[in-house]
Amino acid sequence: CTDCWPLCRMTPVCIRDMILPQQSATKRGTIHLCKIGILFKNRDFEHDVYELIKAFYPEAEIHTLYENAEAEYDLRFSVERDNDSYIIKYERTENLSKQETEQKGVISADILSKENAGCGIQDAHALRKENKDNIKYALYQLLVKLTGRTLPWGNLTGIRPAKLAMGMIESGMKNTEAAREMRERYLVSPQKTALAITIANREREILKDIDYENGYSLYIGIPFCPSICLYCSFSSYPLKVWEKRTDEYVEALCREVRETALMMKGRKLDTIYIGGGTPTTLLPHQIRKLLDTVGEAFGYEGLAEFTGEAGRPDSITREKLEVLRKWGITRISINPQSMKEHTLELLGRKHTVEEIREKFMLARTLGFDNINMDLIVGLPGEDAEMVKRTLEKVKKLAPESLTVHTLAIKRAAHLKQEMDKYSFAGDVDEQLSLVGQAAEELGLAPYYLYRQKNMKGNFENVGYAKVDKAGIYNILIMEEKQPIIALGAGGSSKLVFDHGKRIERVENVKDVTSYIARIDEMIERKRTGIGTWL
Repeated sequence: CTDCWPLCRMTPVCIRDMILPQQSATKRGTIHLCKIGILFKNRDFEHDVYELIKAFYPEAEIHTLYENAEAEYDLRFSVERDNDSYIIKYERTENLSKQETEQKGVISADILSKENAGCGIQDAHALRKENKDNIKYALYQLLVKLTGRTLPWGNLTGIRPAKLAMGMIESGMKNTEAAREMRERYLVSPQKTALAITIANREREILKDIDYENGYSLYIGIPFCPSICLYCSFSSYPLKVWEKRTDEYVEALCREVRETALMMKGRKLDTIYIGGGTPTTLLPHQIRKLLDTVGEAFGYEGLAEFTGEAGRPDSITREKLEVLRKWGITRISINPQSMKEHTLELLGRKHTVEEIREKFMLARTLGFDNINMDLIVGLPGEDAEMVKRTLEKVKKLAPESLTVHTLAIKRAAHLKQEMDKYSFAGDVDEQLSLVGQAAEELGLAPYYLYRQKNMKGNFENVGYAKVDKAGIYNILIMEEKQPIIALGAGGSSKLVFDHGKRIERVENVKDVTSYIARIDEMIERKRTGIGTWL
């Protein structure tokens, strides 16, 4: 719940269920629980079971158990297995809302094996996937009955629903067949099914000339920000504390750039994405040094896309934008998140709405013709009317792409630690719809989609763009079609191989001091990973 949360946080009873009985279950909001226990007598698909229960009860304190515990729980689940089926049970200590009328419940899901798989499935990976889908389907039905709610993405708990849709289409399914599979097997709503199928087809068209087997993309991370936003859980560091060490960081990063280019020699570099943090926190000469090094090591010819985030308006200057432009960056991102002054202040973003407009127009005058803007829906204190006013200001600027993020309350973010200070009264579904309408008015179509843990309302993030202005790197990182080599503190390289069937990761340390001190180790990690898997 949102508007009544201060009232009901002291009790497991949902106040809105008493005062708003006329609203549909999907509109009523989250049912609150103090504590949930999940007893795994069998640990197959433990993560999937946990994540699906968490999706229905995002505010609950959930404990995973492996033996019976004497602790008191408002709701207990148990998962066990016999020869032929998985059995999931629940038991409550008291009714938690008017929709939850039964104290106990049970459901089972068939287990397939090579011996009993009537459909003839023999591949171990395919059998495991089938069994995972079966248990999630059964658990979802149980949770719908228990809570009286459905989820927009059904029983999907992963972050890449468009990848699932694309896989179906690439396997030979027609759009109608893939849509039916999304609705019936994964219980996705008709609206989200249509969105996933639409995006999967557009992604295929955008990526048609990308070489998956011999190509790769490059991510370069700059982990500094002017200030740390309230919702941020990335490995970002306040520039004021670290500005005396940014030269050292750039020097270490340039070493990693040069060595990695030698490792990837002979492969086709398709896209480069410089992100963060906020890359434009670097000084002009530091940006120049980095881009010089990247150009000398990798070369810029033949790139399908070169993106540089200039996300925070308070980090942008004319000279920095001129450097980005001179070195061939074709796509930039200027991210307001909101165009409401009070919200920007609350989020800890040290800039004004007017600064957003000024820096956007400055980029235009310097020749940037592919500018993205990021927005967040579900922000504290913002309702649909406020989002509508933000969108009116964005439409006047007319960016070539617009990315809408549903607020995800991450454990590492300041917001998670200070939840009791804020109210969340907005209907996220309505706010997402408003962004979609505004994107359509701007001539932008959806082109990529992903989800995150702990998103409000269990919704999604969507990128909208004009024809030929879509962020190719964004699609590649989500759909996992080719290797993504990540440089810098916190960089996580995805080594995609075996025709996309396998992915291995090579991680850089997140801490800036450790990255600088251990740069030789980071380089050797990459050398080993690339040599082994690519």
